[in-house]
Order: sequence, then C-alpha cells, then structure tokens
Amino acid sequence: MSGFSFEISKSDSGSDARAGVLTTPHGTVNTPAFIPVGTKATVKSVLPESMRELGAQAILSNAYHLYLQPGPEILDSAGGLSTFMNWNGPTFTDSGGFQVLSLGVGFKKVLAMDETTFRDDDVIAENKERLAHVDDDGVTFKSHLDGSMHRFTPEFSMQVQHQIGADIMFAFDECTTLHNTRSYQEIALERTRLWAIRCLDEHQRLTQARSSKPYQALFGVIQGAQYEDLRRQAASTMGAMESSGITFDGFGIGGALNKSELGRIIGWVNDELPREKPKHLLGIGAPEDLFVGVEAGMDTFDCVLASRIARTSAVYTMEGRYNLTNTAYRTDFSPIDEECDCYTCTSYTRAYLNHLFRGKEILAATLATIHNERFIVRLVDQMRAAIINGDFAELKEEFLGRYKHRSTHAN
Repeated sequence: MSGFSFEISKSDSGSDARAGVLTTPHGTVNTPAFIPVGTKATVKSVLPESMRELGAQAILSNAYHLYLQPGPEILDSAGGLSTFMNWNGPTFTDSGGFQVLSLGVGFKKVLAMDETTFRDDDVIAENKERLAHVDDDGVTFKSHLDGSMHRFTPEFSMQVQHQIGADIMFAFDECTTLHNTRSYQEIALERTRLWAIRCLDEHQRLTQARSSKPYQALFGVIQGAQYEDLRRQAASTMGAMESSGITFDGFGIGGALNKSELGRIIGWVNDELPREKPKHLLGIGAPEDLFVGVEAGMDTFDCVLASRIARTSAVYTMEGRYNLTNTAYRTDFSPIDEECDCYTCTSYTRAYLNHLFRGKEILAATLATIHNERFIVRLVDQMRAAIINGDFAELKEEFLGRYKHRSTHAN
C-alpha cells in the first residue's frame, strides 16, 4: 500500500465525528472533506484550476462514463485521471455500480426516495427504458450515447478503474432502490458480497501486474437499504473480508435511502466496520445531511448536488437556498452570500447573476457552480476545524438554526 494511508488525528468527545489525514500518491486529503464530482473528468462548467482555488482537495469521476468516453486506455496512456484532467491531486472513481440503479430502473441521480409508495422485485420508473440488466456474473449495459451493448463484471470494473488510475476506487456493487422487496435486497446483498471477493482478487492481480504504477486503494461498498440487519451484516462481512491476501483499504456507504434514516443507517454500519479505516458516504451532499454524516463518523463525501442545482440558478447561503432568477434579485447588488469568500461572491452581484441566467449565458453556470462548490467545501472544512477545536456541536447548532432550506433529495 505504498503511498496510501489514513490517520485519525482528533475525535469529537460528543459524537462519532473525527478529523484525520488521508494520504494518497497524488497528495493528502484532510478529513472530513467534501469531494466534488467531476463525472466525466470535469466538474461541469468549471476549470480544474478553479476547483483547486476554491479549496477542493480531491475530485471523484465515474468509471462507467469514462469507460464509454474517452475510454480507459486513453486515460492510462495520458498518465491517469489526475494528469489527464490537469488536476494533479487526489482522485476517486465510482465503480459503475450506481449506473446499475440509474440506468436499470430509470431513477437517474436520485438516491433519496419515498419507499412507502410501492414494492416490486422488478422496479422500473414510469416511461423509462431499462438500460441495465443484472445477473449473478455482472451487468449488461445499453449505452445511453449510441445504443451499443457493454458488459461490466467485477473484474472488468477493476480493470477499467486501474486504467483510469484514480487514487481511490470502489468495488463493483449492485445499487438497489427502496422500492425493491426485502427478498430482492437480500439477493442483491449476497451478489454484492460475491462481487466484492472477485474485486479483491482482481485488484491484487492488477496491482502486482502494474507494479510500476502508483498504488490505488480499493474501498468495499456497504449496501442493505434501510434494513438494520442487512446493513450490519454487510458491514461486518466487508469489514472482515480478505481474499488473495488483502483486505479493503476503506469503505463506501451506498444505496438508496430515506434521508430521515441517514444517521441511524450510518450508525449501524459504523458499529461494525473497523474504526481505523476511512469511510466514504456516496452521493450525499446537502448541507444538513453533511452534518449528519460527519457526526456519525464519515470521513469523505461526494455529491453532484452543488453543481447540478447551480446550473438551474439555485445557490446556497448561510440563511438557506434560493434561486437567483427570482425577480427580487434583478436590482440586488449584493453578493450571493455576504459571508462567502469565493471568487463569485467577491466579484459579482446577485443582479448580475440574475441577468446571466435570464439571458441563458454560459457564464451563469460557471459563477454559480464556483459559489456552491466553495460553500460546501468550506462548510465541511469548518466542521473539521470545529472537531479539532472541540466545538462541533456548537457549529452544528448555529448553522442549522440559521439554515432554513431542507433539500428533498440526497444527491
């Protein structure tokens, strides 16, 4: 594991929150940390240099999308994801497991959902075509780009991710919805367990075969929906799993969930996982949810929410979330957030952003995304400082007392 390590430097006395340092071949990440999502090796509308300036410590990209375009061989030839996108810092890759849900059942990027509406073993969103078919060996995908067929197995996901060259990779898993029945959740969990073993085996083979490359860490993914026994079972199994002489370097907590259960689910998982290893919460990024995740012991987070809502004119402030296209902001010459230190807030006004969005100017998305990403990155940075200083509970109470908006979706 040359070049990869995790050290806990401070634990919060009143919760499971902790501060630490995640070391990778491309640099360190001070945790807890928010990892912005650059799905296709870019955070939409923002330069990598701008992401660095706003304080991002790492970027997460998606293995499935990069496999389709430009292809993992190209990234490998370029020297890996970090070099390819001129980021030159730590990177993560999602395994493609989330596309099992988004392309398979048509719920796109929504992880939070209402599980009370229906139960079915064969879930498919209304008016959607199933683009992913799961079996015990892997997943067959129909490309959303050109309709071509592609096959992902645990071994193939590892091969793609090794070629992409991210510092932290995730094992291939089956991401289910809350609409699936209990019996199907059990089947998917066992499938994910068997796939995890295959991922460890292939990861070890590729690590040895590509020994000239920097070491890439592999995180196991914990599923189990909202069932306590399944979540605990998955965490206990993954936490102790060993194959080909290696174990997982860390863990990702994934899957669809009801956000009201987020803290409880993380707590179940944390009880079972090795404390000394890093834990990543997949697809969670609303401000109020980040406090729940940090308090429950999560170290890193990723989510597309900050950049996705920015492109629709929705922005974060310490008082809540609002839309810049509202008529009230046409003559408002104050910054998006008086307390924000980002480039957008120190250089432009709400009135100007209102004008850009109403005029459908590309710059609108750039400036709003810079602000939103900085807001979330800075917020988690403040949580880390509060843990170190011993006043995390006070920060949480102060922020949530002011922040009025509550998002309806986890990512």
